[in-house]
Amino acid sequence: MAKNNLLTIDNLNVSYGGIRAVKGISLTVPEGEIVTLIGANGAGKSTILRTIAGLVKAESGKITYHDEDITGSTTNKIVEKGITLVPEGRRVFPDLTVLENLKIGAYLRKDNLENDINWVYTLFPRLKERSWQMSGTLSGGEQQMLAVGRALMSKPKLIMMDEPSLGLAPIVVRDIMNIIKTVNKEGVTILLVEQNANLALKIAHYGYVCETGNITLTGTGMELLNDDSVKAAYLGKAKRK
Repeated sequence: MAKNNLLTIDNLNVSYGGIRAVKGISLTVPEGEIVTLIGANGAGKSTILRTIAGLVKAESGKITYHDEDITGSTTNKIVEKGITLVPEGRRVFPDLTVLENLKIGAYLRKDNLENDINWVYTLFPRLKERSWQMSGTLSGGEQQMLAVGRALMSKPKLIMMDEPSLGLAPIVVRDIMNIIKTVNKEGVTILLVEQNANLALKIAHYGYVCETGNITLTGTGMELLNDDSVKAAYLGKAKRK
C-alpha cells in the first residue's frame, strides 16, 4: 500500500544574493521512510533543508507538511509542527552539559521529559555516561550523537539531518547510520543530506541526486546504488567495459 507523503516540495526556488541556489526543485518524503539527498558540495542540498526549517526564505514554490502549506513559517512554528533539523557541524552548546543540551531540544514542550531523556540514553549509552560532562569536551562522534538526541527531544515526526557523518571516523559513521535506522523504525521520518552517498543510499528507502540546484535523478536507494552515473560520480566506481 502506498504511503502518504508527509512532506511535499513543489517547484522550490531559493536565491542567495542574486545567485539561485535551488532551481525549481520538487520532491516528496513519504511518511515513515528515510529519504536521502546526495550530491557534491554546493549542489543546494543544505539550502533545501534550511528552507524547510524556516532558516532561509523561499523565493517561490511551495512546501507542504501534513497537507498544510508551511512555506515561510517561522522556525519555532516548524518545530511545533513536528519538524526538526540536525545542522551540519553539530552545533552543540559547548559550555552546557549533555543533559542541559538535551533539555534545550525540548524548549517548546511543557510535559515531563524524563521518558524521552531515558530513550535518548538508551539509543546513546555514551551520552548517559557523560550526562554531566560539558559538551565541548565530547569527541566529534559523541557531539553528533548529542545533536541527534537533542533533535529527538522535540518529539519530531520528521528529522532532517545535514551531513551527519562529516569529519567522523568510519566506525563512528557506521554507528550514526545504525542510529538513523533505529530512529526510523521508531516511526520518525528522516530526510538525510549526506556526502557519503554509499552509506546514505544503503539505508534510504528513496533518494534524489542534486546537482547545481537541480534534481537530476531519482529512485529507490538500491536503484541509485546500482546506477552507472551515480557510481561514477559519487561512489568512485565506473562500470567496467
